[in-house]
Amino acid sequence: MTKKLNAAKKSIEYIQDGMTVGLGTGSTVELMIEELSKKINTGLNIKCVSTSNRTTKFANNLGIMIHEFDSVAKIDLTIDGADEVDPYLRGIKGGGGALLYEKIVAYNSEKNIWIVDDSKLVNKLGSFPLPIEVVPFAARKLVVKFEQMKLNPVVRKSDNKNIVTDSGHFIIDCRIGEIDDATALEKELKMIPGVVEVGLFIDIADYVIIGYSDRTAVLE
Repeated sequence: MTKKLNAAKKSIEYIQDGMTVGLGTGSTVELMIEELSKKINTGLNIKCVSTSNRTTKFANNLGIMIHEFDSVAKIDLTIDGADEVDPYLRGIKGGGGALLYEKIVAYNSEKNIWIVDDSKLVNKLGSFPLPIEVVPFAARKLVVKFEQMKLNPVVRKSDNKNIVTDSGHFIIDCRIGEIDDATALEKELKMIPGVVEVGLFIDIADYVIIGYSDRTAVLE
């Protein structure tokens, strides 16, 4: 927890008065939101948008108002987590099931910061299962397709029911192992009808803040 908290606290330093800030999804981001609420309570004036219903609810419970995504002209900075990060600041995201909205908010942000602890650093992406968000209508056919591609797909479930994302889709987790060409794989997957979004986040992060037990490091 200390490592995550260190990264979360460091990211707050990048937030300035008057900014519109995107709030990501996940346990590390929730630590950041707790710290951010203290700043807001002592006078920091910002607008916030959210990447998930979970984050909106969490922020609201701390007294942070979340604005509709379409109501803001621009997003100055988004702070989010990641499930895996490589040395080129490419990541796998979507373990929390919010990859579609996370990517939309990130794409529309001037700057993106990811906050992670040092366990999320990898030399090559792929140890963490790759989430792929899919249209339910096509899910069964896509599982077969991904099996043919040797991606080892599993439909994400909770209590034996398919997990449904905030936008009404299913998630198929692919246990691929090391990914040789993440850019090519992302393009290939997104060309398949029924695939909504892929949890490969390439050329998106501007900074990655890594939390260690006694310090932080910033990758640019």
